[in-house]
Amino acid sequence: MPAVLESTTPKGLEGVVANQSAICYVFGEEGRLIYRGYDIHDLADHSTFEETAYLLLYGDLPKRDQLKTFTAAIKAAQKLPKAVQRIIKEAPRTAPPMDVLRTAVSAAVFVDPDRGDDSPAAESRKAIRLIAQFPTLVAAFHRLRSGQKPLAPRRGLNLAANLLYMMSGTLPDPEAAKAMDVALILHADHELNASTFAARVIAATLADMHGAVTGAMAALAGPLHGGANTEVMKMLLEIGTPDRTEAWVRAALAQKKKIMGFGHRVYRTEDPRAAHLRRMSEELARKAGQAHWFAIQQTLEDVMRREKGLYCNVDFYSASMYYVMGIPLDLYTPIFAVSRVSGWCAHVLEQHADNRLIRPRAEYVGAMNRTWTPLSRRA
Repeated sequence: MPAVLESTTPKGLEGVVANQSAICYVFGEEGRLIYRGYDIHDLADHSTFEETAYLLLYGDLPKRDQLKTFTAAIKAAQKLPKAVQRIIKEAPRTAPPMDVLRTAVSAAVFVDPDRGDDSPAAESRKAIRLIAQFPTLVAAFHRLRSGQKPLAPRRGLNLAANLLYMMSGTLPDPEAAKAMDVALILHADHELNASTFAARVIAATLADMHGAVTGAMAALAGPLHGGANTEVMKMLLEIGTPDRTEAWVRAALAQKKKIMGFGHRVYRTEDPRAAHLRRMSEELARKAGQAHWFAIQQTLEDVMRREKGLYCNVDFYSASMYYVMGIPLDLYTPIFAVSRVSGWCAHVLEQHADNRLIRPRAEYVGAMNRTWTPLSRRA
């Protein structure tokens, strides 16, 4: 029998350092997350998504005039080009929103004012346009598939509030708008997750910003990367009421079913983002008269901690928070992309600033020392 080499490479490259970055770092054992050296708690408590996006792209929190210029550029870029509007209008109303979003972003390069210019300044402008247009793209398709006319962004609203306004057609409650803004901060980057690594691999070929972001979105659409909070909400809807929770989760554990929203590939303690989402979910659920979702989640947390020693992750409480805001379940992953595009763009800019083609080797584990035999002699 041919000799077979044994693998020593961690499956899924777990723990393998693939590149250097100054953008984001996860301290898994400590349960800490930093963007450009700033603790995520500090940013969630004090920053805005626009400020955080600037920080990710350019390395420092903006000064007053820098933030004014940046937000003005975002507001000027929020409206969709006609070619992109046509693509969204022609998409089947039953199409998965992530598929529509990915296609629209890929097509946006046709009419981008900086198409063909991959200089740092041009790539920076492309990043601003993508960050500005993602909320408009998500909301436009949602309105169209609901038989409603898409709404133009309101100039007096930030990206988070505009997202909610353009989806619903009504000005969002200030608490909901603030909660969405914090959620966008919390999801903006997370080191070398699958979609960000995909973006960097694509960018390393000197593909442009739109190509790298499109590839990142394709990775995010996979169920092992995106969509966990959608599955969390489906679980909560199945449980239905707080009194059924403990029996439901114990039965699921006995059947060795995966309980969504718990555990993380990197964190060994609670995901630091979960604390903010827990608080906002409780506040919004109580205000909406839907406190039972939070009660269900509290019991789930208690049982999972006692029985499995697992902590909830970022997806667990974002699920119910979005639900009480009236956001459809299939828009949870596109909303994640509305946030994460800032991180993707930051990583593309960083990759292009000091580029080397990402070309790892594979550890061969197949057969060895085989010789060719004629077709007539093959058993």
